[in-house]
Amino acid sequence: MWLLVALSCPALAAPQVGRDYLVTGAPTSEQAPQRHCTPEMQAELTERVEIPAPPGGWSGAPQAINVFNIFAGEVRVHHGDREICGRMHDARTRDSRFRAGVGMVVVPPAGNHEPIQVAWEKPLKPGWIPTVRIGAPSPVQQFDTARLLVRTACVAIAIALAFMALMGFLSTRDRVFFGYALLCALSVLGQSVLSGLSGYPEPWLPVDGQETRWLVAFSCVGLPILLYVMWLLVGGARLWPKTQRWLPWFTAGLCALAVAAAWLPTAGLSRLATAMDSGFVMGGVVVFALGVALLRRHRADAVPAIAAVLPFLAMAAMDLADNCLLIEYRVEAIQLSITWFLTVSAYVLNLRLGQLRRQRDEMRALADTDELTGLPNRRAGLKRLEQHMRDARASDDTLAVGFLDIDLFKRINDVHGHEAGDRVLVAVAATLTAAVRDPADVIRMGGEEFLVLLPGIGGATARARLEAMRSQVSAAGASLGVDGLAVTASIGLATLIAEDADAASLLRRADGAMYRAKHAGRDRVVDAEAARDGED
Repeated sequence: MWLLVALSCPALAAPQVGRDYLVTGAPTSEQAPQRHCTPEMQAELTERVEIPAPPGGWSGAPQAINVFNIFAGEVRVHHGDREICGRMHDARTRDSRFRAGVGMVVVPPAGNHEPIQVAWEKPLKPGWIPTVRIGAPSPVQQFDTARLLVRTACVAIAIALAFMALMGFLSTRDRVFFGYALLCALSVLGQSVLSGLSGYPEPWLPVDGQETRWLVAFSCVGLPILLYVMWLLVGGARLWPKTQRWLPWFTAGLCALAVAAAWLPTAGLSRLATAMDSGFVMGGVVVFALGVALLRRHRADAVPAIAAVLPFLAMAAMDLADNCLLIEYRVEAIQLSITWFLTVSAYVLNLRLGQLRRQRDEMRALADTDELTGLPNRRAGLKRLEQHMRDARASDDTLAVGFLDIDLFKRINDVHGHEAGDRVLVAVAATLTAAVRDPADVIRMGGEEFLVLLPGIGGATARARLEAMRSQVSAAGASLGVDGLAVTASIGLATLIAEDADAASLLRRADGAMYRAKHAGRDRVVDAEAARDGED
């Protein structure tokens, strides 16, 4: 945060710093913006309402008038010699005291009976009518600010979810996360146009004058994509795989209508927008019905789809009932429904991310694990040995390794069969694992060879431990109950010394000691250091 402040300070004009204060900016000669309502503007304002004065006339107190839910075109507020015209998609044309709507504060003379007039252009759809709020300036402005906060929060959540999805895509390379990030980005643009944030604090999208076409275009793109995602959430593509082939193309065709919206006349835009809304509601009903049917079959994975579509269906029902609450808060209701949908989708994505991580861990475990015995394989074992060597040298500790080879294992396979040979390998692996503190310290190096890591142990203690393991291996073979089967092991012992430059050097000495054990008659432990000194 302090870094951002420091970076922003050079842009401030000559800050004055005192002991207890900081003054930034500079005096200005710019007058408060005043948008004059030209006759051409007023000719487009075909819809009007008059707010009459109270029976005894105006009280003489300031009156704040704020107009919400103006999705396109100019708004004119007029009383006496005061008037203001403004557009939702250009904050520079509005009174700066009102941020979510187009408003003005007037002070009618006490006893005056002249009504306050509000005019606007014909709405895109019949039910999308404006809301006019009048009252004392402070509460009206606070209400306006609260609506702005809700609208901004919804956009901010979509941006945060988009970044989250991008991080998921970078870590998994799963295209689903990238597609979700694009959906969030589309949501940010659509909500900005819907709420007027595309013009706050200054226009950052070329919407002005073309609001209707932008809204219809986002409906043609956004609604089919929302339905498609809901269909995936509810599992429709799994139940009917054929839809996975034609539904994306159908969705793309509906999105292509967004391009046609640029040339349609206003009447055509209105019909197209109404048709898209009706189609979306019908699709939502299908998704909801399928989700409920799956839920009755105890398919809990249908719950996210039901949760995602419910707010939209509730809005459709309220629209049919001409619900005043929806009329007043239509923008916020749409944005909150979209935000809820994105949040539910993010929850499903999070489940997918967990599944991908589990699959990655399982694949990593399979890559590092011997399939037959469940022990770490050679690759994983060498990594662990190198780590033990680093730890031993860092703490000036000892480290011993035992290289174990089952004697005459080929004869066991030839005489008793490969199934018996596999049972011997499994029994030896279990015996060695039970004899060490950490099962990861027993590694199958390949074939009938095993490596036992003994961190913190060396010399005679390590040899005694390996001698015990040798005896336990023979007992494990006898416990298999195979007639004529005798299992013995030759073990080479090596202790880490300064001359061991790497793991390969230590293993070579242990492997050499193991071969000396075989040449000496098998079924014994040979210490590489003792062998080097001429001892057995």
